Amino acid sequence: MWGADRIRAAEDVLLARTPEGALMRRAAHGVGRYAADLLREHTGGVAGRRVTLLVGAGNNGGDALWAGYELRRGGARVTAVLLAPDRAHPAGLAAFRRVRGRVLTGDSAGAGIGRAPDGDTAGDAVAGAHLVIDGIVGISGRGALRPAAAELVARAEAAGVPILAVDLPSGVDPDTGAVDGPAVTATATVTFGGRKPVHALAPHHCGPVRLVDIGLAPHLPDPDLYQLEAADVAARWPVPGPADDKYTQGVVGIAAGSAVYPGAAVLATGAAVAATSGMVRFAGGAADQVRSRWPEVVAAGSVADTGRVQAWTVGPGIGTGGTGRDVLASVLDAGLPCCLDADAITLIGADPNLADAAYELPAVYTPHDREFARLTGAEVGPDRVGAARAAAAKLRATVLLKGNVTVVAAPDGRALANPAGSSWAATAGSGDVLSGLIGALLAAGLDPWWAAGCAAFVHARAAQIAAGPPPGIPIGASALLAAIPEAIRQTRTP
Repeated sequence: MWGADRIRAAEDVLLARTPEGALMRRAAHGVGRYAADLLREHTGGVAGRRVTLLVGAGNNGGDALWAGYELRRGGARVTAVLLAPDRAHPAGLAAFRRVRGRVLTGDSAGAGIGRAPDGDTAGDAVAGAHLVIDGIVGISGRGALRPAAAELVARAEAAGVPILAVDLPSGVDPDTGAVDGPAVTATATVTFGGRKPVHALAPHHCGPVRLVDIGLAPHLPDPDLYQLEAADVAARWPVPGPADDKYTQGVVGIAAGSAVYPGAAVLATGAAVAATSGMVRFAGGAADQVRSRWPEVVAAGSVADTGRVQAWTVGPGIGTGGTGRDVLASVLDAGLPCCLDADAITLIGADPNLADAAYELPAVYTPHDREFARLTGAEVGPDRVGAARAAAAKLRATVLLKGNVTVVAAPDGRALANPAGSSWAATAGSGDVLSGLIGALLAAGLDPWWAAGCAAFVHARAAQIAAGPPPGIPIGASALLAAIPEAIRQTRTP
């Protein structure tokens, strides 16, 4: 995915080599084609169906007008509501008028919505449509919808009319996915040339995203933000070969849980067991509970008695008092790759000596927003990718910022976003499961950024499997844990 500035720069190069208007026509053809697909899906056809275009200034509005032109030629009844009539795209508007598209206007204050000769207002055209196309603002837009646009979008949503966004939902920041006021929540989005960060960071507002190839790819640099696919995970998830044994596949240590929180130990350890075919060692006061649930785990009462491992997961349920601090210090002293979660993050945020010890290790921090503030001294803010990148550079470690869209940033600037697709993983103990997965992948030798990203992908997939087909049912972390093997299997299924 590429930020708005990179996309615009690539478009400028392509525009200089393309006949005037050709690029817009190519993009609009994709919008029109997908709009027709949505009409068939929702109404069974295109001819005679009512489509309303919300047309802003500039090229985004031009894309909508040209798409309206194509839909009119396909027999749809199309109305264009011009939100900035004096700045509507000239060629697009002229083409739309040539095919007898109906044009209404709305003033910038949102009060005097234009009325058609048949008595319809713009609000009527929106509420009575079979489909609304959002061409209000594109990647150059910032901030919330203005009142006139917000009023019309609200009418469409209240009437249950599907909305197709052109490039991105208007009112949503293209680079951060942030929303600070009225914005479009699209049924689907059509974008051009390359996906933008908003498509991963604000999936609720974008809906399914269809990419239209307009020839931009050769002119784009390396992506600003990545989103893993199943094939990426399958290529890196450890699978035993004929020469492997339990040691060569990686031995992970889990330092988690306590007498107060034994469940954290059971969940984190169970996730590590499910993640790979290697070996799991456990250290902590919940050793008996872990043995009873996972007899294949080698469990000991302390880090010192655990035996050799290649990586550690430490923090879930260890507490933030002296005992928890001693456990964390012992793990950090081992000098191995670590997944630092939950209480480990709180302890490191409060103790400079622990922070210094962690600074020397290949580490993955897994904070939620409140833990992030304790760890870094700064709030996450609306730019979650930027915040995670800054923290990763400061900590010299990989940072996995939890959320409905999980962000993983490496100290070298690499960043990925993993949309969960649902909120089923927002349950107590879910983070313990994630930390166990990460630790197992670190022990198997994965780069910390890849370990965190692959674990987040499988974790989200397991939550969807455990909840069942949409709309799903509420789940606990134990159900999520049980779904991990199937989630891993699905990444390897073409």
